[in-house]
Amino acid sequence: MDWKKLGKALLFPHIAVMIILIPVATVYLVFSMVFLGTESVVAIISYVLAAYTLTIWCFKIPHLIRFFKTFKNENKYARIWREDTRLRVNVSLYGSLIWNGLYGIFQLCLGIFHRTFWFSSLGAYYICLAVMRFFLVRHTRRYAPGEKMLDELRKYRACGIVFLVMNLALALIIFFMLYWNRTFNHHMITAIAMAAYTFTAFTTAIINMVKYKKYNSPIFSATKAISFAAACVSMLTLTSTLLTTFSDGTMDALSQKILLGCVGTAVSVTVVVMAVYMIVQGTKKTKLLSAAKE
Repeated sequence: MDWKKLGKALLFPHIAVMIILIPVATVYLVFSMVFLGTESVVAIISYVLAAYTLTIWCFKIPHLIRFFKTFKNENKYARIWREDTRLRVNVSLYGSLIWNGLYGIFQLCLGIFHRTFWFSSLGAYYICLAVMRFFLVRHTRRYAPGEKMLDELRKYRACGIVFLVMNLALALIIFFMLYWNRTFNHHMITAIAMAAYTFTAFTTAIINMVKYKKYNSPIFSATKAISFAAACVSMLTLTSTLLTTFSDGTMDALSQKILLGCVGTAVSVTVVVMAVYMIVQGTKKTKLLSAAKE
């Protein structure tokens, strides 16, 4: 037996095998953790399979990096995507618009079905985000960045005003959480997935707010401010979920309310500060640009 060839086949299998292993190992691992516990033989095999899948993908990382670098530099569509900022923003806006709209409608339906303002307030918040994205995407679809700077500044300022109004819905969400002790209770796996998504969205939103500032486009800045506001609400929801899902009795109800209230206050204040900044900067630059044209 050629051990060298066998080892190479195990550590560097065909890409089709690696792709198939991802869903198989993931489903197998989740099934074992949820239904079988941690001590059964089947569960141990699932851990070994998951570790093996992770290992072979780690070995593949250098090849993947070279592949994507080559693809990015040589493929014409990849070059268009990389160089056309307006295209990337439009795709992001359309995707976020569809997501916010569907999620908001879903929350409203839950509010109507359960007859509670809890889901209705969440639905109203996300639908407002979708409406804001709709008006922004109408502008970016028609005009290039900076082509209609005065209109961009006015829409940027309008987004700040809408954020102030939306903060009432956010305050209502926080009120329901604290006064009626309305929290989310999910399975541990779901809570961990929510945490990964929330922290990724929050980090990406902050990076994009800084990154797109260099384009000097108020519309682009407004789109990233919307993403940041959505990430803040996700952070608030995640805090409530983690407090409920991973509660082991060491933190009493009052301490949980205080912690949740602090996070909620921080989120609300952050949105207000961002809204005031957008209004002040939008108004200031609008006046300067109008005066320069006159």
